[in-house]
Amino acid sequence: MNKMRLVLGVEYDGSNFSGWQWQINQRSVQAVLEHALTKVANHPVTVQCAGRTDTGVHALEQVVHFDVTAERDLHAWMRGGNSNLPDDVRITWIKEAVDDFHARYSAIARFYRYIILNRPIKSALLRNQVTWHHSPLNEQAMHQAAQHLIGKHDFTSFRAQGCQSKSPSRAMYFIDVYRQKEKVIIDISANAFLHHMVRNIAGVLIDIGSGKQSVEWTQELLDVKSRKLGGITAPADGLYLGGVYYPDHYGITKHPIFNKLPANARRYT
Repeated sequence: MNKMRLVLGVEYDGSNFSGWQWQINQRSVQAVLEHALTKVANHPVTVQCAGRTDTGVHALEQVVHFDVTAERDLHAWMRGGNSNLPDDVRITWIKEAVDDFHARYSAIARFYRYIILNRPIKSALLRNQVTWHHSPLNEQAMHQAAQHLIGKHDFTSFRAQGCQSKSPSRAMYFIDVYRQKEKVIIDISANAFLHHMVRNIAGVLIDIGSGKQSVEWTQELLDVKSRKLGGITAPADGLYLGGVYYPDHYGITKHPIFNKLPANARRYT
């Protein structure tokens, strides 16, 4: 039988998941997605994602591919997949893969968004969708401090102590911090991310925005290369995988934020 590779865009609320990756006796996004697609295919389906997310982390657009022998039209995959998914996961688009497409290895860049609710009172409605910080944050100082992180660096000070990546080197393409009323938002893009890298960056920037550290602290942490001297790991609640950037010939629609990518982004991959 001939195999066909399909590509999906998936959004999910990570609040009640143990993360993306399949785990024994734990609820995972991968497991519920494979279960739903297996029902449509009528044979076992294994999915590959662009980037694994941790417990409690959400996705505005995770990109996934899988191989099937079953013949279904794209509408049937979309409708059937969603009808078998729980309410906190949805397939938002689907298409046939081009050439050697791989959700993870074909990606040039990833985009994450971290949302901080910056007001004195916690939110009843957004309690699992944002990180709450009660005291005022200086988002301009946070943005200034974040600019030290742009470029190719050793991010040892910003990786989890148990991170299994062989290299701490990553290329940061852009990082913007801005305010939308009561929310302070961090938009960040790199070729790839280390374990807890975005949450550790957010923790450092929150300390800077609170006035506990200077805007030079990000540069100091890059230089010292020690996670022990870094800030807290910010909670998972406010973290979203926002989108994934692929070379044009794969035909994957790009999030508009990727217009900020530098022209030389490909040389870091």
